[in-house]
This record gives sequence, C-alpha cells and structure tokens, in this order.
Amino acid sequence: MAKKGQGASTDAKVKRSVARTLGNATLFLVILGVLGFWGSLGLYTLEPGQAALILRLGKYSDTVAQPGLKWTLPPPIDTREIVKVGELRNEDFGRINDAIEASAASAADEARMQTGDNNIVRVSYAVQYKIGDPYEARYNVADLISVVRSAAAAAMREVVGRMTVDGVLREERAALTSQVETKLTEILSAYDAGIEIQSVVLQDVQPPAAVRAAFDDVVAATQDANRAVNEAEGYRNELIPSARAEAIELVESANAYRDSKIAEATGEAARFTALSAEYAKAKDVTRKRLYLETMEEVLPSVEKVLIEPGTSQVLPYLPLGQGKASQ
Repeated sequence: MAKKGQGASTDAKVKRSVARTLGNATLFLVILGVLGFWGSLGLYTLEPGQAALILRLGKYSDTVAQPGLKWTLPPPIDTREIVKVGELRNEDFGRINDAIEASAASAADEARMQTGDNNIVRVSYAVQYKIGDPYEARYNVADLISVVRSAAAAAMREVVGRMTVDGVLREERAALTSQVETKLTEILSAYDAGIEIQSVVLQDVQPPAAVRAAFDDVVAATQDANRAVNEAEGYRNELIPSARAEAIELVESANAYRDSKIAEATGEAARFTALSAEYAKAKDVTRKRLYLETMEEVLPSVEKVLIEPGTSQVLPYLPLGQGKASQ
C-alpha cells in the first residue's frame, strides 16, 4: 500500500511540474508577443519630403528627416509627429472670388494699398513657402497659415508704402517683389516660425477705377516711347557696324591702291635705270631698239617695212592680193 501511494504522489508531482513548465512557457511566449507588438509600434516610414518630430516622455528629443524605415522607442515613451517639409505651399492675396460676396469684399480690402505719394493701388499677389524647421513651425506657431498671411500683408503694405504709384505699376515691380521677399523673411525669422519663403509673385497691379483710363493712356504712351527707343537703337546697332565695315573696306582699298602705285613706280624706275645702263653701253643700238618698240606700240595694226638707209632703186612693195584674200 505504501508503494502505491508513493507512486501516485510521484505522478502528481511530475504532472504538476509539466503543467508549471507549460504555463511558464506560455506566459513567456505571451509576454514576448506583447513586447514584440509593443516594440513594433515604434516602427514607421518616412517618405521623401517628410520629417518626424520625436517626443520622449512629452519633451522634444530629435528631428528625423532622412526618408526610409525608422524605429523609435514605442509609445508612450516616444511619440512622433510627421510634418511635410518638402511641400510647396501657396497663399493668394487679393484674388476676388465672384461666387462668394463676402470673400470678394475681403479680397478687395486686402488688395487695396496706399503708395508713398498718397495714391491707391490694387495689388494681388501670391506667396510660396516651405517648412524650413519643422519643430519651430509646429510648436512656435499656433496657426501657420494665419502667421504667413499676416506677415505677408504687412511686408507688402510696408514696401508699397515706400514707393510711388508709377514705381508700383511699372518701373519698380521687380524691386517690389524682391524687397517684399526680404522683409517677409525678416518678419518670419523674428517669429522663429521655421518657414522658408520661396517666392513672391505679383499677379495683378491696377490703379483705382476712377483714374484707370488715364493710367492706361500713360502706360500705352510709355510702351510707344519704349518701342520707338528700341527701334532707334536697333537701327543704330545695324548702321554703325555697316559704316565701320565700309570704312575699313575703303581704307584697305586705298592702302592696296597706294601699294600698287608704289610698286608700279618702283618698277618703272628700275626699268628706266636698266635702260639707261644699256643705253650708255650702246647708244645707237639701244636708241634704234627703243624706236622700233615704240612704233610697235603706237601702230600695232599697221604693217611696217624696214628699209636700210642708203639703199636706192628699191621698188615699192604693194601686197595687192592679200587684201582681197583677207576679205
């Protein structure tokens, strides 16, 4: 009996040990699975043009901007917020929407500005910007769009207020956008808004309706004047090179004529010197040869007959048949 009780007790112990082992293993696997699932909550992917703000226990820790698969400590230890830093954002100012009366009135008021010479102009424009520092843009500014619009309107009104109406409408439009960009960047930098201004583009600049016709006439006259100036400059640019080329051609032609005359005179002088030397050696022969050569040049088409001096009783030679044959 004792042996039977002892065997049953051993079997029970083995069963309890196996059950305890299985329970521990199951618990370990469950804990491992929970930990793995919790750890997987720290995995995230950043697309190009995105940045992640990492908060550790609610306090800013780091900014991750490189795209790809990333991992942080899972929440609630680390939390993250994705910010689109590569997105080009646009804000329009002074564009009238006919469909919404209140919006049209607001846009008209937004576009109406006073110039430095106490004139009123209507300026509609657009501001393009990106997020430069995602931490500043997210936590230093409560309403990003409102800050950009307020700062852009202030910068534009300040720059327009320093210019004349003619400068805003025509003469200094490029300088206007450049100065607005600079001023707007200064304002946003003072706010630590984390915004990078890409460009300020003028969409439309118009004078008040009451004097718009007069301004249009001035613009047309200015364009006509500019066109006349451009045509005159084009004619000048065409005429001056032609005149210079003609002058160079005349100078070169004169130089060539001078050189040819000098060479010809030099040759004649050399020929005369040579003839003079030959004449000195044999005056009669040289004189006779010069006479004959001169007669050949003076009478090239006349048939000539040479008769030695002192000969007599020489019959004239008349080539009567040659003339008929030649005909």
